[in-house]
Amino acid sequence: MQQSELTQIQAVIDKIQALNWDVITEQIHQQGFALIKQILSTEQCELLKQLYSQPDLYRKSVEMQRYRFGLGEYKYFTYPLPNLIERIRHEVYPHLVPIANAWFRVLKLERSFPSSHAEFLQQCHQHGQTLATPLILKYGQGGFNTLHQDLYGEVYFPLQLVIVLSQPNVDFTGGEFVLTQQIPRAQSKVLVMQPEQGDILIFTTQFKPEKGNQGYYRVNIKHGVSPILQGERYSLGIIFHDAMS
Repeated sequence: MQQSELTQIQAVIDKIQALNWDVITEQIHQQGFALIKQILSTEQCELLKQLYSQPDLYRKSVEMQRYRFGLGEYKYFTYPLPNLIERIRHEVYPHLVPIANAWFRVLKLERSFPSSHAEFLQQCHQHGQTLATPLILKYGQGGFNTLHQDLYGEVYFPLQLVIVLSQPNVDFTGGEFVLTQQIPRAQSKVLVMQPEQGDILIFTTQFKPEKGNQGYYRVNIKHGVSPILQGERYSLGIIFHDAMS
């Protein structure tokens, strides 16, 4: 790794460590997501986009239309991950563990999460989940992603993140990030966001707890991407659990 790359990666890690994680934690508890502005530079986003054309970095490519997932393509990285992606994955995870453990505790779910990401990956591997899940997604005009949840086995982490690598209203129009909250015995709630290039959006993988009159209950959440009206949209997804396939 060149010194310039090390310096750029360290700058990102410094930004992550300097964030007000108490505020971010409260936002995630209340909303199920938190948007963190300008963590990656334009240059870093462009370099990550260039990785899309390097086939040796990936273990699997998926044409979304073939599986009725939407219209576009995404590629799962293989291990070892690119250095910047690896560091973001390991640095953000410990800040999210208290949220994950609190959610599982109030919902009376038995699993607890270790403080380090390396320990959590060991849990995944013990259940046969050994394959990398970070991925880059590419959508052209008309592309979209249907509502879904990124669960790849018995062991999963209840939060994940996405970084939009293209600039809205410059590289593409449309392509908003969509969250739906399926509230028991009520109509679903839809949230629509348009992160800027280099922003990090942390959001729930499957559900969040809500407090009702009789204790906590689960609000199931799915995410997707609305149709691209013009241009191309690239994004980087970082999922903390590994996959079986």
